[in-house]
Amino acid sequence: MRKGIAILMALSMLLLAACANKGEEAAADTLAEAQKRGYITVGFANENPYAFKNADGELTGEAVEIARVILKRLGIDELRGELTEFTSLIAGLQAKRFDLITAGMFIREDRCSAVLFANPEYSIGEGLAVEAGNPLGLTSYQAIADHADAKVAVMAGAVEVEYLKKSGIPEDRIVIVPDQDAAISALQSGRADAMTMTGPALESRLTAANDSKLERVMDFEQPVIDGESVRGYGATAFRFGDEAFQEAYNAELEKMKESGELLEILQEFGFTEQELPGEATAEALCKA
Repeated sequence: MRKGIAILMALSMLLLAACANKGEEAAADTLAEAQKRGYITVGFANENPYAFKNADGELTGEAVEIARVILKRLGIDELRGELTEFTSLIAGLQAKRFDLITAGMFIREDRCSAVLFANPEYSIGEGLAVEAGNPLGLTSYQAIADHADAKVAVMAGAVEVEYLKKSGIPEDRIVIVPDQDAAISALQSGRADAMTMTGPALESRLTAANDSKLERVMDFEQPVIDGESVRGYGATAFRFGDEAFQEAYNAELEKMKESGELLEILQEFGFTEQELPGEATAEALCKA
């Protein structure tokens, strides 16, 4: 009797171990599955210059083109995009609507608990655009906060929302918009007196708008939040369980950094050598 019970217990433990192993294998098979079928699906938020559809309807952007090169070298020839609101990208990745996030997403502590980041592909600060001549003298987030009624437009879910609040700007003077083009429209229509986003994104939107009534604040003072610089680092994001995929991706990204190929791609989208990530790693940034 005791022998029979012992055998049953041993079999049960083996079965549980086998199920656990299968679960681990399934979670780690994203790269192998993509290599087998020849394509992978990525989530993006239509945010220029990170990931967006151009006039021909083609998916491009710095994050997309970097990923395209790396994935091809990993044996995945085709990259398909799934347009998603920025605030829903992480949930979409977790729900397996797509396999990667290629949206230039900043590596942040709160996001590090939800997704697995590759090492950063760029680093940037913030930018501010206003009416030509900057009639309100807005040269920093603090200047907006100190003004009696200046309003600033910002994309929903963007890291700048938190920066604005922590700079003392009341919520009723923060104009939340769905995307970058809506931020331009808010500034042009007078709904907002300024708009903010990362430097390269701001430059690309102003170039596309080609509106002489708007200008970038060239002497903009970068905000310091909670005593720290807000310089951000953007990267591709994976699901937890795809560590092998992340490591393979990081290895190819490092080769691109060393060869200068990373900078070449970044420069196509308005970045400069100043926006290179240096020696920063996702691991260190998630702990920071």
